[in-house]
Amino acid sequence: MKFNTKTIHGGQKPDTAYASVIPPIYQTSTFAQSTPGGHKGYEYARSANPTRHALENSFASIENGTHGLAFSSGLAAIDAVLKLLKQGDEVISTNDLYGGTYRLFTKIYENFGIKFHFIGMQNAVSIEDYINEKTKLIWVETPTNPMLNIIDIVKTATIANKHNVLFAVDNTFATPYLQRPLDLGADIVMHSATKYLGGHSDLVMGALIVKNRDLAERLYFIQNASGAICGPQDAFLALRGLKTLHVRMQRHCENGMAVATYLAQHPKIENVYWPGFKSHPNHAIATSQMSGFGGMVSFTTRGNNFDEAIKIVENLKVFTLAESLGGVESLAGHPASMTHASIPKEEREKIGVVDSLIRLSVGIEDEADLIADLKQAIE
Repeated sequence: MKFNTKTIHGGQKPDTAYASVIPPIYQTSTFAQSTPGGHKGYEYARSANPTRHALENSFASIENGTHGLAFSSGLAAIDAVLKLLKQGDEVISTNDLYGGTYRLFTKIYENFGIKFHFIGMQNAVSIEDYINEKTKLIWVETPTNPMLNIIDIVKTATIANKHNVLFAVDNTFATPYLQRPLDLGADIVMHSATKYLGGHSDLVMGALIVKNRDLAERLYFIQNASGAICGPQDAFLALRGLKTLHVRMQRHCENGMAVATYLAQHPKIENVYWPGFKSHPNHAIATSQMSGFGGMVSFTTRGNNFDEAIKIVENLKVFTLAESLGGVESLAGHPASMTHASIPKEEREKIGVVDSLIRLSVGIEDEADLIADLKQAIE
């Protein structure tokens, strides 16, 4: 089954009660049993719910995995992965990382005795310098948030396999429409399904997908024991969103290219970060592991002026100044004061998250309206 078909039919079958084409919302906390332990596959909704189960099957299908898990948020999904670890373990992660992930790593799990190494991974070979007998997990984003750096998944997977280390990829920016890390050697794929998978800015959700049964069972245990599951209403909304993922992503990519190209030619813009440019440091790797370059674009104004960046985002009309990304509507954000404010200023600036950096989530509106909006806000 091809990807575009999988988004609509993958992992799905008509509902067993009345053959409903669309999985119903099973808004229930518990299920009747004919005898103690005698049920139809569902007993308590924290452990399993038919609507969530349908969504988890769809997650697995579009990432070419065997098992999918849906959580109450992307951070809840990451939290479940970290619960595979124990005191004294070490994690290697990219230094260009979503602020919420960095906060979870440093403010929560460092307190439990887990050590994190935040390094530049644009050259995957450098990862090996930080691996020792305590290393249990390599965690990457690619493209990264918000600098759109590209990390070589195949090379990283080779290093992880060599040292028997789990390898997880946050695939939120690329989505399985553009990139499927399990096919490239990753053990775990994570999504903030709040973003492109849901696609309509009306839910908060996380996803994990794996293709190893033992690993899946460990994560299912954590999901059930910790209880950070999504509700059936959100699962229903995510299933609806997935059905248009392929057509939405096609337009996100087209508009992203148009916006990046416009910004790169503007005299008031200094740097534009988008992996589709041949000048991007890892453009060749992006081309080899992605089928397109997505709708995320970051840029800085000349002079690194904080006030000028704020003025631009405040004066946008079509782009909405807001947290998050990946919805049908275009959003603009100022990472230094919004999504990445939890990272210390000196650490942010080392990786390029300077005061003038603006991150755009380019939606599916008409590209001429988006460019006109950027023009009036910048000029």
